Amino acid sequence: MSDGAKFADLRTRLISGGVMAAVGVAAIWAGGPWFSALAVIAAGLMIWELAAMLSPDGRDEAVGLGVLAGGAVALALWLGTPWAVAVFAIPAAIGAMRVARDKVVFAIYALAVLSAAYGLARFRVDYGMLWLLWLVVVVVVTDVAGYFAGRILGGPKFWPRISPKKTWSGTAAGWIGAALVGLAFLSFTTAGRDLPWISALVAFASQMGDIAESAIKRRAGVKDSSNLIPGHGGLLDRFDGLLGAALMMLVVAQVVVVPEIRG
Repeated sequence: MSDGAKFADLRTRLISGGVMAAVGVAAIWAGGPWFSALAVIAAGLMIWELAAMLSPDGRDEAVGLGVLAGGAVALALWLGTPWAVAVFAIPAAIGAMRVARDKVVFAIYALAVLSAAYGLARFRVDYGMLWLLWLVVVVVVTDVAGYFAGRILGGPKFWPRISPKKTWSGTAAGWIGAALVGLAFLSFTTAGRDLPWISALVAFASQMGDIAESAIKRRAGVKDSSNLIPGHGGLLDRFDGLLGAALMMLVVAQVVVVPEIRG
């Protein structure tokens, strides 16, 4: 493959990625209702994409499920954590009954999407802006390092049956890039010295989030979750890694003390 073919979609990806980054950083910076609103909207759109993939003939119904899912995240944020799982079970169960195929897959993945969206919004409130910026930067660097290393170095495929483009070189580059992000944050914040290896662990979870979404797409027989984002496909295509990373960090926060970090 020529260098031009390898990077044919790079300009479109960079433009779309830049716009998404600007919106995301602005919402993270603003915090409060602004970031919560972004989490609610993103969750609704991702559940719409998931339902549309698993029920190609029920796209109008998928819109309804997306609205229900976004409303569930908003309601959970209003009611608080003790109610979150019960609230999220409603759209997950209704969607599982309505989609045409892979009903258990829908229910499990929908719960993951809603939990991650809720968790990110709560994470911004409970732990502050710098932690959330760290999480996003880890995911972005993992993706970018994997993208370039995979196309430049190539080599054996990581899991060709599920994600034929992902290579071991790109996967390892993602871990290394994430660890370097952790080291960089140590240089100007009060985060603990475990941050580099935690960053690499979060990078692995991000990659597994990508693998999980790729598996769903292959089962559904689609290339992208939707065509919402030029060069990136749908929100699930772009933020599948962030879902995995957010869920991992939520688990980490339950077993270790997450300190306040200051610049």
